[in-house]
Amino acid sequence: MERRNFMRAAAFGPVLPGLLGAGAAGAAASPGAPGQERAYMLELLRQMTEPVLDPMSRGELKKKFVLELSPTWDGRDPSVAYLECFGRLMSGIAPWLALPADATPEGKLRQRLQQQALQSYANAVDPKSPDYLTWKGHGQALVDSAYFTNALMRAPEVLWEPLDAATKGRIVAEIKGLRRIEVPYINWLLFAAMNEAWLLSIGEESDPMRMNGAIRKINEWYVGDGWIKDGQDFHFDYYCSYVMYPMLLEILEVLAARKAPFWNAKPEELLAQATKRAQRYCEHLERFVGPQGSYPPIGRSLTYRTAVFQPLALLAWRKQLPASLPEGQVRSALHAAHVAIWSGPGNFSREGFLTIGFRGHQPELGDWYSNNGSMYIAAAGLLALGLPASDSYWTAPAQDWTQKKAFGGSRFPKDYPVSY
Repeated sequence: MERRNFMRAAAFGPVLPGLLGAGAAGAAASPGAPGQERAYMLELLRQMTEPVLDPMSRGELKKKFVLELSPTWDGRDPSVAYLECFGRLMSGIAPWLALPADATPEGKLRQRLQQQALQSYANAVDPKSPDYLTWKGHGQALVDSAYFTNALMRAPEVLWEPLDAATKGRIVAEIKGLRRIEVPYINWLLFAAMNEAWLLSIGEESDPMRMNGAIRKINEWYVGDGWIKDGQDFHFDYYCSYVMYPMLLEILEVLAARKAPFWNAKPEELLAQATKRAQRYCEHLERFVGPQGSYPPIGRSLTYRTAVFQPLALLAWRKQLPASLPEGQVRSALHAAHVAIWSGPGNFSREGFLTIGFRGHQPELGDWYSNNGSMYIAAAGLLALGLPASDSYWTAPAQDWTQKKAFGGSRFPKDYPVSY
């Protein structure tokens, strides 16, 4: 089917088979079916990515992207949405873009999107481009710059190294320029720290206080059994998934690799501790997935959809899942959750862009900071696509997840708190 016709047909419907073959349709019909989950995830990645990178690579994202603002929008400059859309999308798809080249339909799609991503990065920081992003003004730029740099950190060989010197210099200048923003004592500490960790990773001058201070504060906010507060008070939501664990782990990885000086502990020891805590949190996430793939609709930013499962996807990609969570079980659970959300109508607009909603178009669920660009953090649920099709994560036999076992009357492990 021609891409234009496919996108028009799929705009209000579920994820459907497209350029990557019919496997995605079978996956939607049969959660956990062996060999089909990856095809379904790839089709979802394609459906999210093409409407963004195709126009942005030509300097036409702002022209084509039809903005949707939350009914409770706080009045900030809506142009922040374009950086949100691009940065969050790239952070999620970067591991897949970094896979080796091949001549398969997937490989050809990846090669095309790699080239579009590189041109989009160039346009994002070129003041002469119509798609020069909103780096000045509202503090929201700090938030989404961290996803922008996180993508470069996750796939430096394909997203950073091929860029021309002028583009690299502009990116570094824009990121350093965001130090002007006063960082509130909430999850935003990690956004500032992520930018500094990325600068450190490429050999640029970085601010250790922004990294060390963020890590110290996050550790102070750890409340136990895998959960981290976001600020002074504990919120029962998914910010451990959206921000806390992914960014904490990747910042600490850079500090450990660079043997950076730290306050009163070695970064590698803090990384080991954070990994254990993230693994425990992932045990909770896996248990949240119901027998049919549903999960609790709790807390702020609920419209980020399957970004809820970023830590599970991240640890799967990094081969760091806890022993209690076999790969086939995690893959089956995540597939069921993705199908539960993305098989419904209204997740994409008529133009092919994500809408505000949880399962479908539900703008009333938006928060005061929500726009449809914000929704592209959902791509973080696709991180396991950074593993090739031959990897054991994709080839291991499918297994029932905890709630499916429990409600099916099968044996399943009990759960107890941990103290690390």
